[in-house]
Amino acid sequence: MNQTASTIFLEENHYFLEIYLDPFNKRIRVDDYRGNTKLLIEKVEELVLKHKAEKLIVKVRREDYFTFLEKGLQPEAVVDRYFLGSDAHFFSKFYTLDRKKNDHWVIEDGMIHSIYQLDSTVQKAFPPKDYELRRADDSCAEELAALYSQVFQIYPTPLHDPEYIKKTMKEGTIYYTFFHLGKIVSAASAEVNSLYKNAELTDCATLTEHRKYGLMKIILQELEGELQKNGIYCAYSIARSLSFGMNAVLFQLGYSYRGRFMNNCYIYDKLENMNMWVKNLANC
Repeated sequence: MNQTASTIFLEENHYFLEIYLDPFNKRIRVDDYRGNTKLLIEKVEELVLKHKAEKLIVKVRREDYFTFLEKGLQPEAVVDRYFLGSDAHFFSKFYTLDRKKNDHWVIEDGMIHSIYQLDSTVQKAFPPKDYELRRADDSCAEELAALYSQVFQIYPTPLHDPEYIKKTMKEGTIYYTFFHLGKIVSAASAEVNSLYKNAELTDCATLTEHRKYGLMKIILQELEGELQKNGIYCAYSIARSLSFGMNAVLFQLGYSYRGRFMNNCYIYDKLENMNMWVKNLANC
């Protein structure tokens, strides 16, 4: 597989597939499908072999749960109301022994238990007056790319590239940032699925020296407000399983833990497990 991610669409007499080829993370993800599930699973597994992927992920509709289970895939996470109000079950299959091994699982289980013991009351943060919250536009792309390059040694998408950030903005991704003395020091985004009315809150990054002011909570709440204005109530976020701070932020903002992806993507400095968190914004 080359290193450039891409989305492909396959349509035959008996099925339709929307597939995300992700060579950097050595995985293939089925984002949407219709039709004969048994035939489309066979087609996807052909692509796995062709592209030498190590992991397959499929966003499965509730009514197809047992079909995918019988085909050897396993549920890792769920997003409530993902498909226009119907749940999406994220099923996975592994194709190498190393991709299925993990040394952190029990530690991460303990972390989730600890997070659920935290006070879930959200205290409003008031950063110093020299911090300014702004919605980012394409003029911010260079600075956003520099921020992500500084925070993450490795990231599953090419956020170090300003042109990629501009492309995501044109496709509907919303970015909010905090500026300090004219420079971006914290940012996150909402990747909107306009067809199924859901959004992933992602790309959360704050420079180390600015993390004591609760900037990320404020940014995520601002993004939630933007989603609500646009009639999008299914919000979810996928956080590094070893990051206590980010998982705690999501819990304290009212998100619920919905599973963990094993060896999901290369982020920070290695291949990592990722936790799924979900929130129904209609209840806010």
